[in-house]
Amino acid sequence: MRSTETLFSELISGQDARAEQAALALGRTGADALPGLSALLADDDPDHRWWAVRTLGEIDDPAGNPLLKKALHDPASTVRQCAARALINHPADTLIPDLIGCLGSEDPLLARLAGSALAAAGRPAVPSLLATMETGTQRARLEAVKALAGIKDPRAIPAFFHAVQDGDSPLVEYWAEIGLENLGIGMAFFHPG
Repeated sequence: MRSTETLFSELISGQDARAEQAALALGRTGADALPGLSALLADDDPDHRWWAVRTLGEIDDPAGNPLLKKALHDPASTVRQCAARALINHPADTLIPDLIGCLGSEDPLLARLAGSALAAAGRPAVPSLLATMETGTQRARLEAVKALAGIKDPRAIPAFFHAVQDGDSPLVEYWAEIGLENLGIGMAFFHPG
């Protein structure tokens, strides 16, 4: 068995295959890896920070949430994307506000991953997603409605109807209709003939 020190060296070796194996092995150590990952998150090299967050994605322990929170605000978009991706597998209610903040990002991949992480968070994310539907940017509203459609919470029904009637965005309208269908509420429009 490789030592933790060796695994951290391989994690930042610059060789993706070795780094991936190290991330998986360190992930199996759970919270014991967090101090080393915290140190890597302070590294100047964004690639090192990315691998730290990639490893955090393997650790299903709420003790890692403060590190994921930090990563969601990293200067490097790839690190922020990786943090949002980690939260798809390990939702954290405490990070819902940080993910909501990512929905309107100019980085479309980050916005999409944040929306998926909020959908994975489920019902606790609904109030924040509904607020985003009311006041968010167009991009944020789109990701919010997609997340709400996936959550299938009846509290979203009025927002879905409003989005369909509002008609300011065909994509938001489309996802609102999907959300209504997911809740078993079909929309039928009749035109007088």
